[in-house]
Amino acid sequence: MSANSVEDKILHGTTTVGIKASDGVVLCADMRASAGYFIANNNTMKIQQLARHAGLTLAGGVADAQNITDVLRYHASIHRVQKNEDIPIKSLARLCSLMFHQNRGYPFIADILLGGYDKQGPQLVNVDVFGSVEEKKYVTTGSGSPVAYGTLEDEYRDNLKVEEAKVIALRAVKAAIVRNIGTGDGINVAIIDKEGFRLLSKEQKKAIIAL
Repeated sequence: MSANSVEDKILHGTTTVGIKASDGVVLCADMRASAGYFIANNNTMKIQQLARHAGLTLAGGVADAQNITDVLRYHASIHRVQKNEDIPIKSLARLCSLMFHQNRGYPFIADILLGGYDKQGPQLVNVDVFGSVEEKKYVTTGSGSPVAYGTLEDEYRDNLKVEEAKVIALRAVKAAIVRNIGTGDGINVAIIDKEGFRLLSKEQKKAIIAL
């Protein structure tokens, strides 16, 4: 696979953040999709719900990430119908990793953060472009991640609650918007806890931080 064909699949620039709290998981992402210095879309939803209890963030090629999302969502739905229970987050992570490995000849260009709340409690997993699976307390992906990591490393601590974690996640992505040209155009935030998956409204986000 040539370098040019790989480049054609990538929409450069984004920042996504995941934080595992003691009572849930926070997923956060900006809304800009860019290709080089061109802003391809300024209203991109990079947080996707997979099931009642699970979601993910997308960084990388949009088509690849959407394909992965659709497959994971399908298997989560089938598991719920066949077993009458939520699919474990680790099972979704293994399936995601398998998809990356099976497509090594024409690789998916995507970096996935999987978050959810299952029988084991809050779960946060990073599946990178090589299919590597890592459980995380906090993680950020995309071109703005070096800036976002600065905020996360300064402010993260063990036993955070979701209400605290969502503030840190928003600050991390906001810092990346200020410093990274590929990040911008607003922020989306999702919380996943024992009550399920929910996106914060514009009013809820504005109550936390100036966007």
